[in-house]
Amino acid sequence: MRPWRAEDASALHPILVANWKHLGPWIPARVATPVPVPELEVRLAGFGDDFASGREFRYGLFAPDGHEVLGEAGLYPRSATRRVPLADASCIELGYWLRADLTGQGLVSEASRALVALAGTLPHLTHVEIRCDARNAPSAAIPKRLGFVLATTLLEPPTRPDEEPVQLQVWTLPLSAR
Repeated sequence: MRPWRAEDASALHPILVANWKHLGPWIPARVATPVPVPELEVRLAGFGDDFASGREFRYGLFAPDGHEVLGEAGLYPRSATRRVPLADASCIELGYWLRADLTGQGLVSEASRALVALAGTLPHLTHVEIRCDARNAPSAAIPKRLGFVLATTLLEPPTRPDEEPVQLQVWTLPLSAR
């Protein structure tokens, strides 16, 4: 697990292409949408800039060889209502995705545990949140497994007219509980 680098684009591209149907319904299009490698390099460089500035902390998940992309896990500083710079955050959101062929092996649980531990070292944060669509049972299994509590379910408006509203589950784990 390490921060993304622009040179990871050529390894990430085929993963996004092969997993678009698996990832597309659940994660933001700006992350999941396959784009040409040069454009993906720019995207990953932007993730690196965001990491360095404390806006968000996206980690690529890699096989032990350090090159094969498995997925992503990240921490996103939040206020009560939105993502904010770390200095303005009261909590931090944990997000993740994994290639379809690797689900169910504990990789996201392992990465999430590491990021919860990391979140506990950051100043002034009260808790970690995981937000997931209620229809995404595999994603919702992660917070349950890690001891998070379902705090609320928000009704999010659809992004397209032909879609239903999303029931967004908000799971929380106090950092004092780590």
